[in-house]
Amino acid sequence: MREYKMRKPFGLLILLFLGGLQIVSAQEEEETDDIGTETVTVTKAYTPTISDAFKIKSVPNMNDSIVLQKKKIEYSIFSVPVASTFTPAKGKANAVKKTPPPVLYNSYASAGGGNPANVMGKFYTSRTIDRESGYTIGLDHNSSRGDIDGTALDNIFSNTKLDASYSKRDRDFNWGVDFDAQHQLYNWYGIENGAFTETEVNSIDERQNYYTAGLTGKISMEDAYFEDAKLHYRRFWDAVKSGENRAVLDAGLAFPIAEEELGIRAKVDFVNGTFENSSLNNENNEPGINYSNLQVGLNPNLRMLAEGLVLNLGVKLVYGLDLENSDSNFYIYPAVTASYNLLDELAIVYGGVEGELNQNSYYGLVGDNPYVSPTLTIQPTDKQYDGYLGLKGQLLPNLSYNVKASYTAENRKPLYMLNPQNTVRTDEKGYYYGNSFHVFYDDVKTIGVFGELNVDVNRNFTLGVNAEYFNYSTETDNPAWNLPELTCSLFMDYQIGEKWFAGANLFYVGSREDLASIANSSGIPSSFTSEIVELDSFFDANAHIGYRWTDQWSFFLKAANIANNNYLRWANYPVQGLQIMGGATYKFDL
Repeated sequence: MREYKMRKPFGLLILLFLGGLQIVSAQEEEETDDIGTETVTVTKAYTPTISDAFKIKSVPNMNDSIVLQKKKIEYSIFSVPVASTFTPAKGKANAVKKTPPPVLYNSYASAGGGNPANVMGKFYTSRTIDRESGYTIGLDHNSSRGDIDGTALDNIFSNTKLDASYSKRDRDFNWGVDFDAQHQLYNWYGIENGAFTETEVNSIDERQNYYTAGLTGKISMEDAYFEDAKLHYRRFWDAVKSGENRAVLDAGLAFPIAEEELGIRAKVDFVNGTFENSSLNNENNEPGINYSNLQVGLNPNLRMLAEGLVLNLGVKLVYGLDLENSDSNFYIYPAVTASYNLLDELAIVYGGVEGELNQNSYYGLVGDNPYVSPTLTIQPTDKQYDGYLGLKGQLLPNLSYNVKASYTAENRKPLYMLNPQNTVRTDEKGYYYGNSFHVFYDDVKTIGVFGELNVDVNRNFTLGVNAEYFNYSTETDNPAWNLPELTCSLFMDYQIGEKWFAGANLFYVGSREDLASIANSSGIPSSFTSEIVELDSFFDANAHIGYRWTDQWSFFLKAANIANNNYLRWANYPVQGLQIMGGATYKFDL
């Protein structure tokens, strides 16, 4: 192999030298000889051919004796047995300690008593008949037989109420029936001290009883244009032959329109009643008072949603008919509300302009003032509009607020005034000694400012405070009788550990004005003189504390009117002083 490598370059040099001589000789002949021109005749076409291609191996075979051959390596495992005493055990999941869920009971009973001769009792149960139906029953009683300092007449109070309901859930709709009954006992004990002799006081029958029975049927649909309907009937009467019937039908429809929703609500409201006796401003007891009012209303509303904005554009159309006096009117009220999320949850602006025809009733007036005389005139209140603008939100995760300003215009707003003495009357009950109230209707415009703060310090402690200011303007230029200009309230609840709980509420009501008649020897109200009486503002504080002994037993202690102030809620009607009540609550399955 070494000789081959030395001869190869030497032969290559000889070939290059001979080639160079041939090229030089050809150039010299071209310079000296002239070959002239010739004609060449081609007798066969030129047919080129391509030789077969072959691939040169990139890795040539090498048969050099110097190349080493790889030695084949064989592997084997040398196994040595090792003795072991380890025995694996079965795996077991680590247990996590769980808080047991609270035990829920479907019934409870509560009872308590205290001074001055106060008694309370409650019972509630909720039962499931099957997966689609169930019923609830509730009974509530609260009474007091204690005497109030400075009152000559009996001031016993009692309130007992029964509620029962049945509900049924079907595939496409839900329906239910509610029943309620109530008995209330009050006394017209608000006579002036020293205004009557002991004999006259003993002859007064000041007790009044109110009775209520109501029945409600309701139905709601799923995925239908017809949303819901409710029919309510209530019978209300008292111990002096006064009676009232009221029936209300309310139904709603909803139609989706693109991204908006068109809603239509219809309402029929009928009330009629009778009072055995006429107004105490009449010298003689003329034939009693009858009233019958019918309202038929329609409320179309378009609900529009945008980014952060909720807008309701509606109108209320109401036809009111006074059947007793054959008088009718047609009313159109605005029903526009809106809210805009200004800064996420920090600030939400809301406002609206709304109006309605409020159906007043004997039942409703007694709920506001239980010391009214059963000689009232019942008329609906025309709330022309209630315009308001407010701002609410959450300043901190545990601090929320709400502020609102409003302006309201109402025609025939019911205001409560003291009845004059009318000793010439011979009514069955003793409410004509200047110890009851009648209703005076006035046109009132009200400016209101409201503010509220709520604080959730933690899951166990909540605190809230609110205040509201009113400025009234009446058509008659009289004061807005018995309406305060300022009201405030504060409430708190505190869960002290797992066993103890406590709470309190405080409220303040500003001064009010009433009109008192000064009787003379004639006993005829038209000859009396009158003077404005100012009722002082008052403050009241209530508190309670409780202890959960077991899941089923708990005990409580309540205190009312802690300041022990016999303030006047209504003219000549002082309230009870300090009241302490203790009791227990038991939960169980029925």
